[in-house]
Amino acid sequence: QLQLVESGGGFVQPGGSLSVSCRASGFTLARYSIGWFRQAPGKEREGVSCVSSSDGSTYYADSVKGRLTISRDNAKNTMYLHMNNLKREDTGVYYCAADRFWYCATSPHRSDLQVWGQGIPVTVSS
Repeated sequence: QLQLVESGGGFVQPGGSLSVSCRASGFTLARYSIGWFRQAPGKEREGVSCVSSSDGSTYYADSVKGRLTISRDNAKNTMYLHMNNLKREDTGVYYCAADRFWYCATSPHRSDLQVWGQGIPVTVSS
């Protein structure tokens, strides 16, 4: 069974930093394109960052460029989203996702990916 299990998240003040992790089981994450999505209150889920497994190309939404960084640790079969200089508008539920055949640079908001995490809340507030 392919699974992604998220951890981290929580509450942080504006300007602060936070990281979320996503551990894969049942498959080798290094062979998959990976991405992070978020759903802000009252809004649709959107892709914020992803990396394609085919060529390593990376996508970041304009709203997060320079503040969020996606990475993976193949030895731990885990992906990460490191978030710095957080803003109130970064508040939302964050989801990790993976797909064996996803070229994310051209479809960063794709919703029919193979594996999804359960979602983890991030709240940026003073």
